[in-house]
Amino acid sequence: MSLVVVGSVAFDSVETPQETRENVLGGSAVYFSYAASFFTGVRLAGVVGEDWPPEHTHLLRGRNIDLAGLQTVPGGKTFRWRGRYLADMNSRETKELHLNVMENFNPVLPDHYRRCPFLFLANGSTDIQLKVLDQCPGATLAVADTMDHWIASQRDLIDEMLRRIDGLVLNDTEAKLLTGEQNLVTAGKRTLEFGPRFVVIKKGEHGAMFFSKHECYVLPAFPTAHVVDPTGAGDSFAGGMMGYLAQQREFDPEHLKLALAYGILTASFTVEGFGLDGLIAISRDDIERRMTEYRKMLSF
Repeated sequence: MSLVVVGSVAFDSVETPQETRENVLGGSAVYFSYAASFFTGVRLAGVVGEDWPPEHTHLLRGRNIDLAGLQTVPGGKTFRWRGRYLADMNSRETKELHLNVMENFNPVLPDHYRRCPFLFLANGSTDIQLKVLDQCPGATLAVADTMDHWIASQRDLIDEMLRRIDGLVLNDTEAKLLTGEQNLVTAGKRTLEFGPRFVVIKKGEHGAMFFSKHECYVLPAFPTAHVVDPTGAGDSFAGGMMGYLAQQREFDPEHLKLALAYGILTASFTVEGFGLDGLIAISRDDIERRMTEYRKMLSF
């Protein structure tokens, strides 16, 4: 079953302690879509400028990613981000950020996007996320990502969005900022009170925590010794998770737990290459082989 994602499409310039790459294909919607495409068809909505090269279109369409919702702004420039990772590969600093066409992005979804039952609102301005929700009133499962900037600057809109979505994905720092709680268990449970039916707190190399009314659990990250580029890992996690749920057409507790595991495993491949390289190099069989290893790792 197809899955809709609305988010950023970008060119990233990434500096790590070992290497620097310029103008790598990135953006929240791109990482999410590629990761989800291992499990189901994906419909991507975003915006690019005239500098968008046709080879990127061919790459995404080759993964059964529908680009009918990808707008091209005549004379515009695509969103660009430049960042540097510190030695631990967990901390990063933004050196440049150029919103370009993203600054005035107003998503208008094609009709077949609006009828899709699975919807993911990738990290972006909360007012844009609310506009998308208005266009998809019949979504069976609507899940959103956010970040500290939007939590701090658009809190009223964040609160409205939380009342309208089924699930929220955010990292540990964002969960603390959203709730004012320093304990992650308390923060996760407090977030549920704002409206979503479940909350996923990403913890990077330490895995993810899941919260719903009836359960709370932690799944560890898959041990990855060779981290090349962490960019897009969180979006790939969300893509693997939502892709699996859309494929199964279920989001009961059992499927949600498996979805988290698939999200963690998909992200583990992302960090093993620059940009999309880690995902481009694998198939669904590779994910399943890693799932077998993961199950053994979690057995007592």
